[in-house]
Amino acid sequence: MTDFAWTRDQFHIPLGLIYLDGNSLGPMPKATPARLERMMTEEWGERLITGWNACGWMQMPRRLGDRLGRLIGAEEGHVVVGDTLSIKVFQALSAALQVVPERRVILSDRGNFPSDLYMAEGLIHMLGDRHELRLVAPHELEDAITEEVGVLLVTEVDYRTGRRHDLKALTRKAHDMGAMVIWDLAHSVGALPVHVAAGGADFAVGCTYKYINAGPGAPAFIYVSPEHVDHVEPALCGWLGHDKPFSFEPGYRPAEGIERMRVGTPPVLQMAALDAALDVWDKVDMGRLRKRSLELTGLMIEEIEMNCPGLKLATPRENEARGSQVSFRSEHGYAIMQALIDLGVIGDFRAPDVLRFGITPLYIGETEIKEAVEVLARILRGALWDHPKYHRRKPVT
Repeated sequence: MTDFAWTRDQFHIPLGLIYLDGNSLGPMPKATPARLERMMTEEWGERLITGWNACGWMQMPRRLGDRLGRLIGAEEGHVVVGDTLSIKVFQALSAALQVVPERRVILSDRGNFPSDLYMAEGLIHMLGDRHELRLVAPHELEDAITEEVGVLLVTEVDYRTGRRHDLKALTRKAHDMGAMVIWDLAHSVGALPVHVAAGGADFAVGCTYKYINAGPGAPAFIYVSPEHVDHVEPALCGWLGHDKPFSFEPGYRPAEGIERMRVGTPPVLQMAALDAALDVWDKVDMGRLRKRSLELTGLMIEEIEMNCPGLKLATPRENEARGSQVSFRSEHGYAIMQALIDLGVIGDFRAPDVLRFGITPLYIGETEIKEAVEVLARILRGALWDHPKYHRRKPVT
């Protein structure tokens, strides 16, 4: 059984704050500063460049990939860490299209994270505008998978509403139609059990700065199934994806297996922070986490609907249909959220009208949820949101 009292004590939450934004940026594990200090002083400081060998820096992307692999149900040796999520989307999409060269349709839904769609658009332009990015409503996605589709590109949990796609069912339908499938797990990893191997995913990508708590700008990861990992040709031929990077050959030869999906030099400081964060996750049972998450998200929906009339639920009520966040809609959503933040309850806003709350059982419980709803109700009753300072848009919402 996961000890949530223990996990709560592993994170630094500033006094007086209720933090409901771990689905955007996770809080700092208390062990992270010491881990970074050790890396900077004992490793980088004392070892200098010899740290690449002596401290195992070059192996970190694979080692951390296997640790993340447990959280997404991946086979050992099929996840690697590095670069950004957008780069990993580009890698996965370009590789998937190679497998089905005769297919010209990339299918996604309108609820997908815009960056994924931007990367698809950019790749289509690079390939001579011979492909089509086809978008449908999230609930229409399964019916839209036809024999025209080459690649299905889906984010498992909708970043705005928290609506969860059925990974296994959509993957099975896509494969029945001869299509490849890429899953973006940005709002799944660390939020709920994921089963990329059992579900038959061809590729999966995700980030580590949200529920995993590895810090702002933390590296992304990519999964490639055993069926494809030794055959796909990377479109981004980085030197660390080369079979023998320190032979400095003038031509590119992809490394064996998942190593070919590496691109640039590992961000060792950021990976040290990820290493520290995963020490907490090593003691978390994902089934128990999911049970607790559903209890808490259900409680928040109930409390807001009881105490905050005027807000419209955007998150599915059905347990299996939602991730680990709760979203409500309001035409005054931005100002309401700014007022909440000002009063010590941190969630976030997503255009055009969504108030979004990440429910992270590692450090959130019933008390925080009830107190947060009390503050929200007070803001709505007194129209406290209707102050000019809460209407001024900031660069990050």
